[in-house]
Amino acid sequence: MRTRVKICGLTRTEDAQAVVNAGADAIGLVFYEPSPRYVDINKAQEIAAGIPAFVTVTALFVNPTVDYVQQVLSNVRIDLLQFHGAESGEFCRQFGRNYIKAVPMKADTDIDKIADEFYDCSGLLLDTYKKGVPGGTGETFNWELVPQECRKPIILAGGLTPQNAAQAIAETSPWALDVSGGVEAGKGIKSAEKITQFMQEVMRKV
Repeated sequence: MRTRVKICGLTRTEDAQAVVNAGADAIGLVFYEPSPRYVDINKAQEIAAGIPAFVTVTALFVNPTVDYVQQVLSNVRIDLLQFHGAESGEFCRQFGRNYIKAVPMKADTDIDKIADEFYDCSGLLLDTYKKGVPGGTGETFNWELVPQECRKPIILAGGLTPQNAAQAIAETSPWALDVSGGVEAGKGIKSAEKITQFMQEVMRKV
């Protein structure tokens, strides 16, 4: 079975089309203003409107207010929520939507304990830990920290590129890969060529 792929941090409709054309399974829209990949609700509406059926539109938040999440959900087609901050399981599940929870990986990270707290999540996204930076570091972490068995689907993130995608799958056997900076021509500007290369590497590991 092929590893699923989410291309995150889209800021342009043409990039979304490149993602769809390349055969990725999901896109990510960043609703976190400090990020160079941030999109406002109007831009998110425009991007999401062009996404066809069976491609998941994911909304990424970092320690948002309840009102802000609800505002996004009321105005943008969103299929999946992604929480990338210090949100609790109770916070994440109150919206009644499928969600994934990002986990900054350190040597002492207890995945089983996290899986207990976020028992109803659709997956745990394992990302590189960097103090004060909620993802988007462009750096890999030690893949030996990825558990061989987990009762929640594992989504691998952090420093993925067309050059290491196949290796990442071979070493960690994740449910999905989540890539952003590794398929960019510049911050928030995706490269159709890199997206295609990334998907080709993933397909190579089927």
